[in-house]
Amino acid sequence: MKKSIETTVEEIVEKITEPLGFEIVDVEYVKEAGEYYLRVYLDKEGGISLDDCEQVSRKLSEQLDKQDPISENYFLEVSSPGLDRPLKKEKDFIRYQGRDVEIKLYKAVDGVKQFEGELVGLTEDKNIKIIIDGNEVEFNKKEVALVRLAIKF
Repeated sequence: MKKSIETTVEEIVEKITEPLGFEIVDVEYVKEAGEYYLRVYLDKEGGISLDDCEQVSRKLSEQLDKQDPISENYFLEVSSPGLDRPLKKEKDFIRYQGRDVEIKLYKAVDGVKQFEGELVGLTEDKNIKIIIDGNEVEFNKKEVALVRLAIKF
């Protein structure tokens, strides 16, 4: 059910954002502390503004009220993915090749669940390849909980 809601909402958002030149980074439908949240993360060249988020939020809210794909009460949040944006789509792994990323695994490998390195990209098998301390390391995408841009200060 959760995936179908996210897919349905992404299709609705795409119709709103495509003419505006915005990119859909992610759509999440989650339950936290007993409340449901529908989160839509957007980006565009030069970054997404608060006004951009507000514009999409209004239009999306109208469409969600019309189409009513979610039966539960929920909070709608439309925002930027932030500096530490998650990498989810194949185009993200192409766009951010050469950048430092953090990878979190579901299960530890040799006692370690979090890795950081330079993104090489995806393999033909869609596994994630990064360089850690000069060595190429490959992670099975099914074992990866999260990949996001690393922030260096």
